[in-house]
Amino acid sequence: MSNPPSESSQSQSSTKQKTSSNQLPLLLGAGFFGLVGIGLLASVWNLMGDNKASQTTTTEVVTSAPEASRPPATPEEHQQLVTQVVNDLERDVLVGDSPTLGNPDADVVLLEFSDFQCPYCARATGHIEEFTSEYGDDVLFVFKNFPLTNIHPEALPAAQAAWAAGQQDQFWPYHDALFESQAVLGERLYVDLARELGLDMDQFNRDRASEDAMKAVARDLALASELQLSSTPTFVMNDVLIPGAVPAEFFAEALERIQATQ
Repeated sequence: MSNPPSESSQSQSSTKQKTSSNQLPLLLGAGFFGLVGIGLLASVWNLMGDNKASQTTTTEVVTSAPEASRPPATPEEHQQLVTQVVNDLERDVLVGDSPTLGNPDADVVLLEFSDFQCPYCARATGHIEEFTSEYGDDVLFVFKNFPLTNIHPEALPAAQAAWAAGQQDQFWPYHDALFESQAVLGERLYVDLARELGLDMDQFNRDRASEDAMKAVARDLALASELQLSSTPTFVMNDVLIPGAVPAEFFAEALERIQATQ
């Protein structure tokens, strides 16, 4: 189990980011570059230089995480680490028991590390819905919890409540409702949503307080730590690291490039 972000972590804020796909960084693994050429690598890093603050404008960032959880010094080094971790793990381990959407047999797996109290994660839900509705046959989307408890006190209880809803096959409606009601996260909301969805309340309350719920979140945190992630939302498409709440067309572009190499 990985350690949660430290209590001294801070959220960073900055100006609004332009959201067109050609202004967002796409960090691609070394194997990809070997196939499509060094010219794309140069253009990607030019974009990174032009949008140096892009990650902090579309994510909630852990700024004082334990040393072992801090990402490598450069985006390129971080991408190399992500590629190594993903290639070292079996698909079943990466997906685990996490909630999924799309095609379970798809060649492309898109992981999202998310926090129910993160406003950028709420924004990303619409982008993901748009992307999966169009490309659901080509991608398996996997939701991973990454609650930044030092800055979001309701992130963990919300994750546990969503997990409990999932035990009654209602994770995705509960997930959507949590993000829609993000401004009022809390005990009353968790109970009200469970009732609205017709859940067995005794089971719901028992499940969200269970050791199994904590273990499920802990497994996601452990994977986030292994990938040395420090912000939400963060996406990994196969071995491609995609930071921030990027628009649906950006995911589509990444998917197209990955499929071209398969």
